[in-house]
Amino acid sequence: MITVTEATATAGALKRLSDEGVSIWLDDLSRRRIESGGLAGLVATRNVVGVTTNPSIFQAAIGSGVGYEEQLADLAVRGVTVDEAVRMMTTADVRSAADVLRPVYEASGGRDGRVSIEVDPRLAHDTAATVAEARQLAWLVDRPNVMIKIPATKAGLPAITEVIGVGISVNVTLIFSLERYREVTDAYLAGLEKARAAGLGLSAIHSVASFFVSRVDSEIDKRLTLLGTDEALALKGRAALANARLAYEAYEQVFDGERWQALEGAGANRQRPLWASTGVKDPAYKDTLYVDELVAPGTVNTMPEATLNAVAEHGDVRGDTVTGGYDRARADLAAVERLGIAYDEVVRQLEDEGVAKFEVAWQDLLDAVTKSLNSKGVDAE
Repeated sequence: MITVTEATATAGALKRLSDEGVSIWLDDLSRRRIESGGLAGLVATRNVVGVTTNPSIFQAAIGSGVGYEEQLADLAVRGVTVDEAVRMMTTADVRSAADVLRPVYEASGGRDGRVSIEVDPRLAHDTAATVAEARQLAWLVDRPNVMIKIPATKAGLPAITEVIGVGISVNVTLIFSLERYREVTDAYLAGLEKARAAGLGLSAIHSVASFFVSRVDSEIDKRLTLLGTDEALALKGRAALANARLAYEAYEQVFDGERWQALEGAGANRQRPLWASTGVKDPAYKDTLYVDELVAPGTVNTMPEATLNAVAEHGDVRGDTVTGGYDRARADLAAVERLGIAYDEVVRQLEDEGVAKFEVAWQDLLDAVTKSLNSKGVDAE
């Protein structure tokens, strides 16, 4: 637990970040974190106003078995399938976290206080199944502050429109490219138009677009290192920030257009950019790089706890570090392209890898839960 004294000493950078219009969400969840009061503590002392989960996070939490023993025993007695067991455990955690964050949700008018849960990653390329899963998850969690995560695959785009269109709030995940980001905003606007045509109130529908950051540098830096020239090495650590800043430029353009203004007049909420994958993977970079350099109003930054703590201890929050950098961002990405590193090929690879990694994590979770159920004398199917 974080003491009041510790919170007072370290909250400065986090408060400044919040004051700049950045909502701080935690990219982690486990039953132990909820039941120990750790999540409530971060809300109270570290400006945390939301939570994101993904298959890898649940695999780490539930795969350990810690905190889930009693529920696993009950599920085993009932003879449920492994898929049902996993959904019962993950939705229970999200429901409990949503209750912890409910006061934030109420105080922010629904803008924050959100907890996200992802559709089964094995459905990433199946539109109809993704829509059905999203509706089922919203029903299972049964909290107004849940957000259903849908991957920004080609099949995911029409699913986003359909799910928004029935009034379910969505966190669009695994966005790597500027072109796909614009397609995501279009899918969101189409969903709002669909909801309005159905007579639904738009003010209750919220969405974020999760634009992944560090993985872009990881892949492009690897290729720059292989080139090894002075020009190539000078570009390391610049592509991810450039990509994210240009996504924010696109956000400003989309949400300043006539199509949006008509929806805004009907009570719609902007789909905020969410910076995801903000933990630094290269130890040569400052551990708060993807927080300090992506400060812009109306954004969300979801951080693993290590990054959250680093920002609290030595973050350099110095105002908006995004909107003045569009020309430099374009120049940086153009310089990478000139060296023969194809942007389109990189972002396509990252999307494919992102989906595949979540599928592997989900299968690992299923395998761990199957083992637990079988150990209690049940044949999980």
